[in-house]
Amino acid sequence: MEVIINNKDNLKDDQINEVVKRVKVLLVNSSNEMLLGYSHNTYQFIGGHVEDEEFEDAIVREVKEETGIELSKNSKYTPFAILNGYYKDWPNVGVNRKTEIYYYEVQTDLLPNLSNTSYTEHEKSGDFELRYVKVDDLLMEINHNAFVYGDEKGIAKEMLELLKIYFNNKK
Repeated sequence: MEVIINNKDNLKDDQINEVVKRVKVLLVNSSNEMLLGYSHNTYQFIGGHVEDEEFEDAIVREVKEETGIELSKNSKYTPFAILNGYYKDWPNVGVNRKTEIYYYEVQTDLLPNLSNTSYTEHEKSGDFELRYVKVDDLLMEINHNAFVYGDEKGIAKEMLELLKIYFNNKK
């Protein structure tokens, strides 16, 4: 498993006073398509915060909330990459946050069930939708979308970095 560290402020772990854990899931079907969220003119992997739960439970919950797909709770999911980000004075001055994002690939042919989703207000305000993209076209599609709409939050950059790891693991 590959670990990526983003730490432009050179923070040390003992300077961190808040840790946020997240899961992101690359949902791939047997037609070699990946299911992505699309909101605010930005693609994103399915996923979100790990609450007071195990990682496997967070994966199942987040996939259901965003896609309506009900994954098996008895499956063992293994991350292929972790992104550790260190942020000084975020989200407030005096708060140094570390985010740990665990990336998983899940193979499934289960179809989205939009009547079974639970979107946040932010997702709703960005007209959140689900889009299947051919795996072979992912890099081009995300690059093109970022070129047209920008990448102010760095989400496309992060996705492209993780997709390179994902593709290298497939070789």
